[in-house]
Amino acid sequence: MNKLFLLSRLGVLAALVALPFCSCDDSVIYDDEGDCSVNYRIKFKYDKNMKFADAFSNEVTSVALYVFDEAGTLVFKGVESGEALANENYAMPVELQPGDYEMLAWCGVGNGESFTVPEAVIGVTKKEDLTCRMNRISANGIGVVDKDLAPLYHGQLKVKFSDAIGTHYETISLTKNTNVVRVVLQQLSGEDVDPEQFSFEIQDYNGFMAYDNSLLEDELMIYKPWSLESGSADIDADIYNGKTRASSVGVAVAEMTTGRLMADARPILVVRNLAEDKVVLSVPVVDYALLVKGNYNRAMDDQEYLDRQDEYNMTFFLDESGDWVSSTIIVNSWRVVLNNQVIK
Repeated sequence: MNKLFLLSRLGVLAALVALPFCSCDDSVIYDDEGDCSVNYRIKFKYDKNMKFADAFSNEVTSVALYVFDEAGTLVFKGVESGEALANENYAMPVELQPGDYEMLAWCGVGNGESFTVPEAVIGVTKKEDLTCRMNRISANGIGVVDKDLAPLYHGQLKVKFSDAIGTHYETISLTKNTNVVRVVLQQLSGEDVDPEQFSFEIQDYNGFMAYDNSLLEDELMIYKPWSLESGSADIDADIYNGKTRASSVGVAVAEMTTGRLMADARPILVVRNLAEDKVVLSVPVVDYALLVKGNYNRAMDDQEYLDRQDEYNMTFFLDESGDWVSSTIIVNSWRVVLNNQVIK
């Protein structure tokens, strides 16, 4: 009897020892066992903004993910759009073998209305082929954009996928490549400002992006307003060198959407008075944007600051003759006196 009992216990022990080795056998289903497969999931994050908070689920409407092997050849591509991206836990599954890969994401391209990325073919396309070109109307070596561009985002990541059992997550951080620039003209005389009396444009060479988000050689881009409005605004009558000014001023507002602003480039904002056929102002956009980088943001370099900002509001003041009062400008609610003093 004791011998039979001992054999029974040994049999149970042997079964328990053998169980882990057969629990991952695809031919057997164990309801109480975990999944023994290896899975890879890619998450996306957009926190390179001035809030330092992940806004991916609220702002990004489409993603296109490309994965390249160590030779730089495309081995996987995946796209997603719509409601799925609004889920804060969204992650794109990728079917790959363990190994080293480089990932590229162009997000926001969607149906290609604002930007074009070449068709990608697995086993053929190289990472250098996946450029992104801004759609424009081209003539005489100049490209014109007069529409509100869809928000565009870029991300890149090198990963090493493990062969360990389980689900592995990697996260791609995104950089926003589009900016809305609002130019406000205020008439200090109190007269209304007719926006149709002026032309507005931003000139830059930033309409063609490489796979790594650097800028490729391209024609001059001219960004024109997609919105023009007029109105009025109240002002502090005592801030202009002690001179008496109107307490209410006429305003013209022009909104333009541009490509990525680069710290080492020199995009120019040009405003012309059409009635008098003269340039009212011509200023370097990046230089003026960085004027209000501020003490809180001094730890970040200029390019990071420009990438985190995606809206710029610039207010210029016109005198009675319609010329720019070049001693004062307001940038993103900061009043800048152009003698190196900044007053909020």
